[in-house]
Amino acid sequence: MGSGEARLSIDCGGAGTQAVLAWADGSAHVLSFDGNPPLHSASSMPANGQAAGQPAAFIPGPRHPVEDATTGDAGGDALEAAASPLRRVAAEAERVVGQPVRDVRVVVPAGWGPRRRTWMRQVAHRAGLPQPRLVEAPVAVAEYLLTTGVRVPVGAFLVVCDVGAGAEVTVLRRGPAGFEVLATLADAAAGGAAVDHALADALIGASAGEGHAALRASVADSVRVAKEALVSHPAVTVPLPDRPPVIASSAMLDEAVRPVAWRVAQLIQETVAAAELTVGDLAGIYCVGGSAQLPHLAAAIAEHTGAAPIVVPEPWLVAARGAADVGAVDTATVERVEVPVPPVRRAAAIAVPGFASLALIWQCLLTAEEHGVLGVYYSVSVNWGEFTMAAVMALLACLAAGTVLGSLIAARSPTPGTRTEGGRVSVGILAAVSLGAAIAGLYAVVTSQYFGVPVGPYLKWALWPIAPVSVMAVAMAVVAARQWRAPHGGWSALLAAPSGSIVAATLGMGLIQYSLTADRWPDRILWIDIAGRVGGLLLGVAVVMAVVTPLMFRLILAAPLAVIFAAIVSRRAAGMLGVIYAIAVATWWATRLWTRVLRPAPPARTAPPTGPVRADMSPGGGG
Repeated sequence: MGSGEARLSIDCGGAGTQAVLAWADGSAHVLSFDGNPPLHSASSMPANGQAAGQPAAFIPGPRHPVEDATTGDAGGDALEAAASPLRRVAAEAERVVGQPVRDVRVVVPAGWGPRRRTWMRQVAHRAGLPQPRLVEAPVAVAEYLLTTGVRVPVGAFLVVCDVGAGAEVTVLRRGPAGFEVLATLADAAAGGAAVDHALADALIGASAGEGHAALRASVADSVRVAKEALVSHPAVTVPLPDRPPVIASSAMLDEAVRPVAWRVAQLIQETVAAAELTVGDLAGIYCVGGSAQLPHLAAAIAEHTGAAPIVVPEPWLVAARGAADVGAVDTATVERVEVPVPPVRRAAAIAVPGFASLALIWQCLLTAEEHGVLGVYYSVSVNWGEFTMAAVMALLACLAAGTVLGSLIAARSPTPGTRTEGGRVSVGILAAVSLGAAIAGLYAVVTSQYFGVPVGPYLKWALWPIAPVSVMAVAMAVVAARQWRAPHGGWSALLAAPSGSIVAATLGMGLIQYSLTADRWPDRILWIDIAGRVGGLLLGVAVVMAVVTPLMFRLILAAPLAVIFAAIVSRRAAGMLGVIYAIAVATWWATRLWTRVLRPAPPARTAPPTGPVRADMSPGGGG
């Protein structure tokens, strides 16, 4: 079969490298090395004059870039050492296929940033592989689950717990176009490597110093074999260099596994909380990785989360198998993105600020006072506060429609990245900011042309007050695009501004403008003044409603602020009142961005178990 039809998937774990060849007809072949599928990922390189094999020259695997590895001779040595297992994988794949494989996928953790992804691409290039496609491990696992018949409906959430040398827990949501990462947390000390170290310490004693570290490294392979054997045997003999052999028992393994299993369970709780979900929201917890079958791991997860996890068969191969199938389907067959029809509540969140903006700009234009119409000195008196609030309301209306705008764009976009929920939300927010700024600028241009005056002051009062909200909205777009986490209740609820505050502010500014421009007939002066004071009261209440959430604090702050606003109502103060409301809206957005997206409430921590964790577990292999 031609190499163009073959796909090579490589999962470089902390302990071993797995590789799978897949073809378009659905067949797959697990590459083996010296008769075993896993290939050791670790390698050594001389560094700073040290001999190969010294701890400072040890590279755990291609996933572990060393400092300054991309510059100088040390960088070349590090790349060469890290590329060694990938080079062997490439040679074995070429032997099986008959020629070099051009479609290469490399599994990477979900939490990796640009620096580590660049490192992995450099390692693959040094190994002689073509430019690889980097596939996030939990996404590959989720795709594999779908191909094996696991039912994950669109909109469902699941947890992938990848326990290898370390642990990485990820919460995913299945969208119409694939899986998206909502939250991911990792702990290098919560996996098989920590169990190996604890078991080695128990066997060789807790001596300190560099000699102890060297001795522990020399028995690493023996300890790993003993760990796997103890899963199904009560005791095994472990040979030690320059020492008599010792007996390792299953009780020693249980003691080494217990803190690791507790930490993995805690990591699952923290990740689910970071995604602002509960365990009850999950469609399942799936354990994969070379150490997923450690004894008592599943029992600890079930005890701490209340949900029994599922250990996927052959957990060490799942990510590599899934990555081989990711993207195999033609993008033309990807499910079409449906544009959601907003429910009544969401439609109101869009319509209320939209109509408020139109009402404010309409009143601002009709009640503006022109001076010196027939003379040389011509000027126009505009309520700058009302003009500013019209621009703010226009931006809020566009942001409330952000998710709808994103779906409309995604439905017509050929780019797959915009079809994920994170991509749609990000594009929708950016489009909403652009549209809101354009409407505010249009207000300024239309008003200046209507009165025949320079546009500069109008642009200043329209665009500067909405700048803080625009910046925070762009920050939300970045969060959505990076798919760090989804806010509780969804993005649509987060983008909707408080309708009560908008209505109160619009009515308040409308009454203030009426009191400033109405004909002051003697029999109406009192009522006109009262209308202006009531407008100030409403605007003060609107500011408190935007800034403060608890009802008790609203009641405490609303009274004095409303009285102050009512007392200072005047033609000169109107602009200041409008800017104050724009600042209040910006504060509201900043609070939501911080408390619901950037720094949500941390999960409650639980104490580790003090006794052994008991469960009826079937034996399995460790990693």
